[in-house]
Amino acid sequence: MKSLLGIKLGMSQVFDETGVVTPVTIVQAGPCFVTQVKTEETDGYDAIQVGFGETKNGRLTQGQQGHLGLLKKDKKHPHRKQRNLPALQHLREFRTKKTAEYEVGQELTVAQFETGDRVDIAGTTKGRGFAGGVKRWGFKGGPKTHGQSDRWRAPGSIGATSGTGHVFKGKKMGGHMGNERYTAQNLQVIKIDSEKNLLAIKGSVPGHKGSLVIIRDSAKG
Repeated sequence: MKSLLGIKLGMSQVFDETGVVTPVTIVQAGPCFVTQVKTEETDGYDAIQVGFGETKNGRLTQGQQGHLGLLKKDKKHPHRKQRNLPALQHLREFRTKKTAEYEVGQELTVAQFETGDRVDIAGTTKGRGFAGGVKRWGFKGGPKTHGQSDRWRAPGSIGATSGTGHVFKGKKMGGHMGNERYTAQNLQVIKIDSEKNLLAIKGSVPGHKGSLVIIRDSAKG
């Protein structure tokens, strides 16, 4: 299982030997650290917890510091040992049956990926605020003639006056757009820079510049 946390840096272009240009998204992926290994016997399922984004100890709560083993004296949990882990801002969990291959403190980098690999990248899309039906759902809009000079982008009729006599739940209307979790599937890794921990992913990746993204093996690859 290949999985990492990273930061979206922005978009760029990559040229191949023949001069063909490929639009890519640059992601700073890792280095990440395994902060916990969960097994069927102890937790009821197999998974690993991965941390990313080194910071200062003071920016973490005592609960977070205790979980990472950063507290010198943990009065509530005297049996808890200090771990060889830095202060990490982001923790995410990945399901895997190969927990025996991981141990707490293990470092994960972009070296586990290869050029041509297919990955799924999850992130939070850009928030667009309140948007009407034309922008949010791609409605065509009303005609620009027959007296509708100010009704071009109106949603039109939303329900019947007889029969059911109400608007059905889930109808496509204006509302809050964006700021939702989205997974871009089956994206291709075009280039890897192991020294700078960078991945060049073909196409677009959800989220704004500087947002956290989750990279894992493609479910459809």
